Amino acid sequence: MKNFIAATVLFSQVITASGQTPVVKDDSLAIYFREIKEAAWAHRGLWDKDLYGPILLVNTANRQLFSNVRDSAGLLKPVGSMYSYILPENVNIANTSSHWSGKDWAMIKLPLPSNKEDRINLMAHELFHVAQPALGFRLFNVENNHLDQKDGRIYLRLEMVALKKAIQCASSAESKKYLTDALTFRMYRYSLYPGADSSENLLELNEGMAEYTGVIISNRIRADAVKHFVQMIDDFMSNPTFVRSFPYVTTPVYGYLLYPARAGWNREIKVNTNLTAYFIRAFQLTLPADLKTRVEEISDQYTGKVIIAEETERETNTKRLIAVYKSKFIEQPHFEIKLEKMNIGFDPGNIIPIENKGSVYINARITDNWGILTVNNGCLMSPGWDKISLSVPLKTENKTVRGDGWTLELTDGYMVSKNENTGNYSLIKL
Repeated sequence: MKNFIAATVLFSQVITASGQTPVVKDDSLAIYFREIKEAAWAHRGLWDKDLYGPILLVNTANRQLFSNVRDSAGLLKPVGSMYSYILPENVNIANTSSHWSGKDWAMIKLPLPSNKEDRINLMAHELFHVAQPALGFRLFNVENNHLDQKDGRIYLRLEMVALKKAIQCASSAESKKYLTDALTFRMYRYSLYPGADSSENLLELNEGMAEYTGVIISNRIRADAVKHFVQMIDDFMSNPTFVRSFPYVTTPVYGYLLYPARAGWNREIKVNTNLTAYFIRAFQLTLPADLKTRVEEISDQYTGKVIIAEETERETNTKRLIAVYKSKFIEQPHFEIKLEKMNIGFDPGNIIPIENKGSVYINARITDNWGILTVNNGCLMSPGWDKISLSVPLKTENKTVRGDGWTLELTDGYMVSKNENTGNYSLIKL
């Protein structure tokens, strides 16, 4: 998708209806539904399946949603050729696949992109996620914290620069050199971080294949596709972190370059496929035996000196920032909440890993049995995704608890408790 704005990891949901009356929306949304329906049908051969299915378009300002089909519980009300409702507060709004009111939906935030191809790209990406189980893929939620470290970032950025050159080539023969260099940088990165080949691959099988699907179904002409990829790579480079956002670029670019010679390559991919090894074979590339020496020889061709200087400076700044977060969420008194049936929406481009302590999510919205937590200034998610840590509570009014950059709206049966010995706070069930 064009913007790495939000992602949702669904663990479990309990949905309740609000019963509010929807407000009628502009008929342009019906046109958007028709666009993706026609595009998905035209490209049904991509996966030997028409991916068009239930879609929720949700206004983030007032939570009003519009759908293309009825829900199973009968909550949605007819509005012209569409259906509408007010999305309950305990459902996070994000570009994601979501189970709600008896159906699996592709949820997309409004407003949609003004460009038709970008709109279709985004909706097709999320429709892939809905069809994922039927296509034999699973949702992989893996961390790639090595991509927040200096060398991990350097060799991912070098790979991206090489991919940018490859996508702008006029012929496959010309792009082969850049693809070889891109995958050389990748394989060298893997050699520095044992296990990185597996963890990166799992995320590429998930988000990478979804974004490739969106790219193909959007059906841009070649010149527009090249412009799209160049812009995506440029945007990617400005992300605060790469740990979750890289597959939106890498797999689609490799896949698009392979598409002319091997249009059905995606149907060869299985849940256990190693995509890196697959692309090396499919492009018939020969990588150097001595990766380190080759990387040193070619890095300057891809602005290596600039990238290394920038990442050296970033590493110094990041260490200072991590020290602040460790103090805030671990060493000083803090507020710890155990997760029960958690649903989270977050920005995958703004995550800060902290060694083996988990990752700081700068912006997040978490719903659980205990209520709704909105975070705008960071929270620490544990490595096992079983608890979060916040700064200490500062103010409580009825069922609303506030801290530095966060608000917790509690449901009945829960309360905040302070340990007078440690100064730490916790959420307890009454």
